[in-house]
Amino acid sequence: MSSAGVSLRLADRPGDLGWVVERHGTVYAAEYGWDVSFEGLVAEIVAGFASGHDPGREAGWIAELEEQRAGSIFCIAADEPGVAALRALFVDPAARRRGIGRMLIERCIGFARAAGYQQMELGTTSDLVGARRLYDAAGFELVHEERRPRFGTTVTSQRLALEL
Repeated sequence: MSSAGVSLRLADRPGDLGWVVERHGTVYAAEYGWDVSFEGLVAEIVAGFASGHDPGREAGWIAELEEQRAGSIFCIAADEPGVAALRALFVDPAARRRGIGRMLIERCIGFARAAGYQQMELGTTSDLVGARRLYDAAGFELVHEERRPRFGTTVTSQRLALEL
């Protein structure tokens, strides 16, 4: 999939997974004041994916803008049978407002449907207004929300779900 210099590819090249962790940590610290515990969470997601995923049921993608990494997303089997988890959606600030987030979400949902999942879930926070707009546009619905200390601050955690 490509549009105006944007392309999506599997997250399977050396450096891709490290880039996902580093960019999440750096950008979310700068934009939201989140501490290193958020980077640690992303590192756990990526490490779990790297250490052994089923390519027929799980995948990760990197968005590139003019051949430079610009975004990421992962589809990972959730703990509950038949449920996929959308994880680590990221669009670099310099690449935003080009449809990259929408492209990544569409690819992730399409993969989950093709893999036979019946539902997709994700966790986010109310701070991530742009991401939430994309999730809402894709048909995700809020199923749970709570205010709690996380990432060195207090956030409103949200759980969203989409019937596939």
